[in-house]
Amino acid sequence: MTKPKVLISDKMDPNAARIFEERGCDVDVITGKTPEELKEIIGQYDGLAIRSSTKVTKEILDAATNLKVIGRAGIGVDNVDIPYASSKGVVVMNTPFGNSITTAEHAIALMFALARQLPEADASTQAGKWEKNRFMGVELTAKTLGLIGAGNIGSIVADRALGLKMKVVAYDPFLSPERAVELGIEKVELDELLARADFITLHTPLTDQTRNILSAENLAKTKQGVRIINCARGGLIDEAALKEGLDSGHIAGAALDVFVTEPAKESPLFGTPNFISTPHLGASTNEAQVNVALQVAEQLSDYLVTGGVTNALNVPSLSAEEAPKLRPYMDLAEKLGSLVGQLTTGSVPRISIHAEGAAAELNIKPMVAAVLSGFLRVQSDSVNMVNAPFLAKERGVEVREVKTERTGDYHTLVRVSVKTDAGERSVAGTLFSNAEPRLVELFGIKVEAELAGHMLYIVNEDAPGFIGRIGTLLGENAINIGTFNLGRREAGGEAVLLLSVDSPVPADVLEAARALPGVKRVMALAF
Repeated sequence: MTKPKVLISDKMDPNAARIFEERGCDVDVITGKTPEELKEIIGQYDGLAIRSSTKVTKEILDAATNLKVIGRAGIGVDNVDIPYASSKGVVVMNTPFGNSITTAEHAIALMFALARQLPEADASTQAGKWEKNRFMGVELTAKTLGLIGAGNIGSIVADRALGLKMKVVAYDPFLSPERAVELGIEKVELDELLARADFITLHTPLTDQTRNILSAENLAKTKQGVRIINCARGGLIDEAALKEGLDSGHIAGAALDVFVTEPAKESPLFGTPNFISTPHLGASTNEAQVNVALQVAEQLSDYLVTGGVTNALNVPSLSAEEAPKLRPYMDLAEKLGSLVGQLTTGSVPRISIHAEGAAAELNIKPMVAAVLSGFLRVQSDSVNMVNAPFLAKERGVEVREVKTERTGDYHTLVRVSVKTDAGERSVAGTLFSNAEPRLVELFGIKVEAELAGHMLYIVNEDAPGFIGRIGTLLGENAINIGTFNLGRREAGGEAVLLLSVDSPVPADVLEAARALPGVKRVMALAF
């Protein structure tokens, strides 16, 4: 079996390459390539490990014909075109926890530096001056810290600030009231934070919703004498408006570790009194650099070798604990999606995935992605669990997820329903005690079957002699039957026949089957 091949395109701890090799991957460390040079070589790699220097653009992704996963050693992924990567079926991962403490500590350090004017005091003293009265600082104790973003890094900053006896308020739409209580902070709306905070720190990714979250308008709403720290992403603050606020004295100080344009070789903020800048040092400690490099190597190699998904940004994560339980369900879900996709004609405006019983107690997201993957792969071989949700959305397919307790004969059940021009149609499956997936219901008819290999699907009138006729037809054409699965609505009514066969059924045999008395529909299936 050929080993997965990984490219490390940015400088990172050399132990990352060792981990890839130990875990069964071939790895090349080639840094400093231009975009054109990277395009020439990227097609031979299954995995790409990067930091912030490599820009994974649409052009790079188009050239990456074998790429399966991108791993960012660090938290920010604005150098990766994630929507396009998703459309190409490429998993994008980051390492959100490897540099969290380091970045949080840098924000606290800049807060202290602003409060006591440390850089300017240092420069003055080393210039031979002794301007003790010039540098009158402020205490952090009893001041209000406003967090914009209270996720992983923000929560660490909050913990440190509370240790300094500060009061912490936070604006974060994803922060639950329960989590705020657990952190010991107060959840507020953005306008209230701006009006109350003595210090503001930002800890949010750069998105369309957060870009210029501290705009000129919002900076004008801040408390007189506020001090602002940004160790998150450039673009969260309107830098020109920040300059005006510092010049007017409304903003008492600002410290930026990140800028809209990096490297920031020049900026109107440079030289402004009470402004501190650092060259994107948030993650720059020996410990953080080692941590994120090792984590990205572990995550990428796990995905390429075993299929484990950790810290993915465009596909549901699958932890080591969840994987053994979920993999049989994902196999079942993908086959049910494929079955529906092969049997359904016309547009499908809605697809529903219903987990019942034991299945409802698990993480349903990977099952949903597996259903969509199986359903859409009928139309394109390039569909996988990464791009299937993206493609479904692109096609205007509404995806619904439902969980319920056990209501029927099976302790665990997964049902896939689609809305079609002919109405709602559904299939359902379960897992046997040996974790083998089985179809148990097909369009309202109870039928038990294993979905595997080549199959023949027949809808016919339930009448004596039909089984013999279809068996004779297949035998005369040297097609061997593996399994024979029957179901019917009622005696003499509509019946369904699912046959597994050892080889594909030729078109002329399908036509002959359709010509048999009582046959309503015949289709060849493949799993």
